[in-house]
Amino acid sequence: MPIYVLMTKLAPGSMQDAQDRSSKGKDWLQKVSKACPDVKWLAHYSLLGPYDFMDIYEARDDMTAYKISLISRKEGAVSAESWPAIPYEEHLKLLGQIGV
Repeated sequence: MPIYVLMTKLAPGSMQDAQDRSSKGKDWLQKVSKACPDVKWLAHYSLLGPYDFMDIYEARDDMTAYKISLISRKEGAVSAESWPAIPYEEHLKLLGQIGV
C-alpha cells in the first residue's frame, strides 16, 4: 500500500491542556478510523517547527489520504497536508530507470 505523511498544524492555544489535547486526538483518530478503516498507522510524532504533528500511514490511494486531511481540517486543524512518500530504495530504482 502507498505510504503518506500527514503534516498537521493546530490553532494557537489548542495545546494548553494535555488532557483535552489527548481527548481530541482520540476523537480525531476514531473519526478517521471510521471513515478510512483500511488505513494503517505507522508512526505519530509531535514536532517543533511550522507543524505540530507528523503522522506516517499507509492508505490505498490519494483519495483516502485526501479524506484524512479533510477530516483533520474539519476537526480544527489550521492546516493538514497529506504527502505521498516513496521509500528511498524505490527512489533509487526510479533514478536508475531514467538514467540519472
